[in-house]
Amino acid sequence: MNSHAHRPGFLYGLYQKRLRHGLTTDVLPHHIGMIVDGNRRWARERFLESASHGHRAGALKVPEFLVWCDDIGVQMVTLYLLSTDNLTGRDTAELTELFDIIGDLAEGLSLYRDWKIKHVGNDEGLPAPLLERLVAAEERSKNNTGLHVNLAIGYGGRAEIADAVRSIIAEHQSQGGSIDDLAEKLTPELISAHLYTGGLPDPDLVIRTSGEQRLSDFMLWQSAHSEFYFVEAMYPDLREVDFLRAMRDYTRRDRRYGG
Repeated sequence: MNSHAHRPGFLYGLYQKRLRHGLTTDVLPHHIGMIVDGNRRWARERFLESASHGHRAGALKVPEFLVWCDDIGVQMVTLYLLSTDNLTGRDTAELTELFDIIGDLAEGLSLYRDWKIKHVGNDEGLPAPLLERLVAAEERSKNNTGLHVNLAIGYGGRAEIADAVRSIIAEHQSQGGSIDDLAEKLTPELISAHLYTGGLPDPDLVIRTSGEQRLSDFMLWQSAHSEFYFVEAMYPDLREVDFLRAMRDYTRRDRRYGG
């Protein structure tokens, strides 16, 4: 008997190749939203001394995940890394370490392949050093033409919609328009244009790790017609086969866009 048959890694590799080769590439998602979840629980389950170990493990997984996306032709990925709720619900020490981890991640991604990095979210509540690193990552990669990577940091979907409406009102007032005029011109398309993600396509697929099945305030407006896929694995444990199964599942769905 072939000794390879007793090697789990060998069988895993065969299964991974089979999944990849079986994908229908012309119906793969163009834009994937990823809710990065489970880093803290991953650390707790391993009895590690702080949540930062989980956050660092999750940060190490990010470029690997993006390579999977890039290699099959996904054009854009939005990573939900830090919500506005996280900014008020986490202790100062954890946030300080998390800001450093995210800054390192943004810098590293801006130097990798030909990826174009963009921060989406509200600057309020984020420390100046992190904002400077996010701006630098955007500037460094602004002419890149490869995978577009949006980093949702200081992001909240409800706040995003409220900020969009405020922006529309302020813009309308600055032009001397009346409330009646605004009521006439207010459309979903106008609101979309004023979101943090204004000008970007809506996600075709939203994936969430850790087994949780909720949006947690992620891209509430943009995901109106998105497909959803939930993975049991904590984010640091996400495998390429988990990702490829999500892609296979997506290609088998009949998207009805609200129907």
